[in-house]
Amino acid sequence: MAASQSSLTTTSTCAAETAHGTHLFRITGYSLYSGIGVGERIKSATLAVGGYEWRLSYYPDGNNEEYKDWLSVFLDLKTEDAEVRAFFDLRLVDQATQQAPPPFTVPNPSEITLFDSDAPSWGYRQLRKKRKLKKYILDDALLIECSLTVINFKEALAAETMMKYEDQVPRSDLLDNLRNLLETQEVADVSFNVNGEVFLAHKVILAMRSPVFKAEFYGPMSNECKRSLTIEDMQPPVFKALLQFIYTDSLPPMDELNDEEYEEMVKHLLVAADRYAMERMKLMCESKLCDILLAENVTTRLALADQHHCSMLKDACIEFISSSNRMADVVASKGYERLKRTCPTTCADILEKAAKARKI
Repeated sequence: MAASQSSLTTTSTCAAETAHGTHLFRITGYSLYSGIGVGERIKSATLAVGGYEWRLSYYPDGNNEEYKDWLSVFLDLKTEDAEVRAFFDLRLVDQATQQAPPPFTVPNPSEITLFDSDAPSWGYRQLRKKRKLKKYILDDALLIECSLTVINFKEALAAETMMKYEDQVPRSDLLDNLRNLLETQEVADVSFNVNGEVFLAHKVILAMRSPVFKAEFYGPMSNECKRSLTIEDMQPPVFKALLQFIYTDSLPPMDELNDEEYEEMVKHLLVAADRYAMERMKLMCESKLCDILLAENVTTRLALADQHHCSMLKDACIEFISSSNRMADVVASKGYERLKRTCPTTCADILEKAAKARKI
């Protein structure tokens, strides 16, 4: 029996990290430095590129006797015991016609230079003949531009190694564990009676997520031995959803609810979130109610927003009312008269917004 054969083609990529920098070295009082002697140099300030320190060395009379009629410029690696691969370019800037430097492009790989402890300086011994410098001198100043690109292979390899090991790390199961803790009720230390239905939970988790629960369980007036509480003015499905959000940071699925049931559930969840200072949950409920605004329900949504200090929902309602030609429909709705009685300030906000809209 012949052995089966299989083939596998894989690909991988290693991309080097690069860091680019440009440094302008201005030599003011050029005439004062001319003639200071062969091998004498003027150093620029330190520049940092790619995690390394660099500087420019300018030799007005050449860096040695052979090049005494030339201007010599070098780029020096100042970081000790380092080995750096880099692209660089040094040029004199024509200050009279100076333009913005061209956009950075990756240089030719053949131009790579290795800076290390044996060769920390690279540059040009014959950058320009001294007698040909006149066009580059303006107000007795000379300007040298250094363009430097540092290649960091170590960072690229480290990133590739990190990605390799990250692929082997399983996804976080923290939320799964918390959800399981709520469902199994293991080591629960507090119970809630909600309209005859009992829910078990964990004080420390509730306190961690809600400042109201934290004050109730661990505040100055708390009774740490108390293990049972009764929740008034809340239905069991709403409290169950509140617990789910506390443990999993997510609202329950509501796909099976019809439009009216969905809206009522979200309203009750918003009230519960406000009651227990669950700001993220409250904002999520506000957002859902903003998506289902209608002329016949916007006034009740606005009253709800006013009562529970929901600025997002309030702004959305006022914007809805004042936009287009909805004002007449809103005024004719059943909730408008109640809104005028209970929230007169909000009604004033609506009228002001509508007046501004008409002016526009």
